[in-house]
Order: sequence, then C-alpha cells, then structure tokens
Amino acid sequence: MANELNQEILGQHIFGGLLGAALGDAMGAATEQHQIDEIIEEYGGLLDKIIAPPIDTFSHSDTAGLVTDDCSQMFALTQTLIDTDGHLNDSAWIETLIHWSIHSPMRHQQGPTTGPLLAALAAGETTDHIGVVGNSTRKLASMGTTNGASMRVAPAGLIHPGDIEGAVNTAWISARPTHNTQIAISGAGAIAAGCAAALLPSADVFSVVEATLAGARLGEKIGREHGRTAPGPSVVRRIELAVEEAIRASSFEEALRNIEATVGNSVMMVESTPAAVGIFVAAKGEPVGCAVGGTNIGNDTDTIAAMAGSMAGALKGPNAIPQDMRDMISSANDEDIAGLAAGLTQIAWRNFQSA
Repeated sequence: MANELNQEILGQHIFGGLLGAALGDAMGAATEQHQIDEIIEEYGGLLDKIIAPPIDTFSHSDTAGLVTDDCSQMFALTQTLIDTDGHLNDSAWIETLIHWSIHSPMRHQQGPTTGPLLAALAAGETTDHIGVVGNSTRKLASMGTTNGASMRVAPAGLIHPGDIEGAVNTAWISARPTHNTQIAISGAGAIAAGCAAALLPSADVFSVVEATLAGARLGEKIGREHGRTAPGPSVVRRIELAVEEAIRASSFEEALRNIEATVGNSVMMVESTPAAVGIFVAAKGEPVGCAVGGTNIGNDTDTIAAMAGSMAGALKGPNAIPQDMRDMISSANDEDIAGLAAGLTQIAWRNFQSA
C-alpha cells in the first residue's frame, strides 16, 4: 500500500478483504469436515485450486467458486452496513438475518447456534428457550460460542480503518443477536480488528496479528460486561498459541498440522478463529496462501479460510489474487462484490477522515 492512504487505495484493499474471504470460503467448501491426510491423499498434495464441493461436504454444488453461508452472511452484513450508512443497529440487522434465514439459498447451511435462533426470530418467538439446560434458564455451554459471529464479521472491520475500538463495537452489534457470549465477541473482535488494521498503509503481518489480539481482548471485555459469560478457553491465549506454532514450523504443512493439534479446527470459536490467525501468519499474509491453508487444515475449512483470507485480502489487496480465481468467484456468485466494496469504502473513508 502507498505511504499515504487515499480513498482509491482504501477501496482497493476493502475490495481485497471481501474477495479474500470469498476465495477462502469457496476453496475451503470442497474439503469441509475432512482431515488433512484425507485431503492430501485425495488431491495428491495440498489442494490449491477452486473446485466444486463434492457430494460428501455440507456445501455440495456443481459450481466451483460458489461461497457458502459464511460469505453469504458476510455480504448480507455488508449490505446492511451500507443501508444504515455505517450505523449498524439491532433492528436493521435482525431484520436482515431473518430475511436471510428465509430466502437465502445458503440458509440450509446454518450453524448450530445461528440456525435455531434465527428460526425462532423468524417465527416471532422468544429466543429465551433456545439452548437452555432442562427447565432452568442457564444456556448450554456451547450456545453462542461457535464461530458464526466471526465468519461474517470482516465488513465490521473494513469500515473502520485502523480503528480497533470502532471495529469491535460494530462486531459486537453484528454478533449479539445470535452469539452474545464473551467467547464469540472475542473471536469476532479479533477478525474485525485484524481487517481494520490491515487497511493502514503501515500494515504488515505483525501489526495485523497485534490487532487481532487487541480486538480479542476488547471483545472479551465487552462480552463479559454486556453479554453472557460462557465457560471455555481464552480466544486470546489460543491465538497466541496458534501464532507460536506458525512461527516455529519448518514448513507450511507442518504449521497446519501443529495448529490443528494445538488449537483445533472445529466450528467452535476458540478453535477456528485462532487457527485462522495462525494460518495468516504461516501464509505470510498472502490471500491465496491463507485460502490454501484453511482449505487443507481440515474440519471447518471454509470458515477458517474465509477468516484468514479476509485479513490477507485487506492487507495485500485484490491484485494478490490471480485473475482466474477472481473471475471464478465473480461468475459463480450473484453478489456484486466490487459494488459492495465501493459502498463500504464511502463509509470507511468518512470514518478514517474523522478519526
């Protein structure tokens, strides 16, 4: 990025953030729920291209490059941010989520937290009973601690260049209808803050990782003060562990294996979000490397690749993604990603100038 930020450069990197997430999501859809050895055996090495998700995946499709519910919700959040001129609020976002849960072609891919909550909201029912233990009011430990809030959160960071607090506060609004725990907002805050920091002219891999840790700390604080405190590990500490594994690995594949062994790769926030940050480091902040890393680490591959890709795309810009991959993403999906990026850029530039 140039030494000084201007609106055109900012817009390119915001476009890169959305495109990087879509690349990771689409590539990772082909290996979801598989294990790294199965993937390597199936494809003769690490899968490094976009293919149509086969029949034994959640996102089976005949179309290569099609995103899953992860980026479908990310695009929905992007449009809602544009519609509210960057002032996201509960009513607008809940209305969007309900509409998405009824009309989106991806609605059947909803996760274990988002699905039942949105079904209740769409029916006009209270969500108080979702995930409770027996006849008590206590929620299941896993309720609200999965990664739905972080998979879609990139736009919350992309409208706040360099502003970690602004990114995390917007992430909290986007998280709380479905993921109102300190664990969820810690993970969502990490990715949002990473995307925000990646847009600065001085950004590098180290500064983005620092931002993810700061965002995770702030998110946890907000969640404890204003949400539900759920049992579970620290997202902050798990990010530190994942980064350590990425740094000391002697190869990219070793980094993936060690990140999986140390922090995991499931739909749980404390596994997938730290894994995404570790892959971002192992891939040296390159969008394609992040997509490949998330795709091959196994388990919740599309989400991990999308989160890592959003930060990498914001850091490196769209030109770091080969044109043929960009064309596949564009042709497979109905969303006007460049147009959505332009809408976010208007908001982000105003926020940057007023900071």
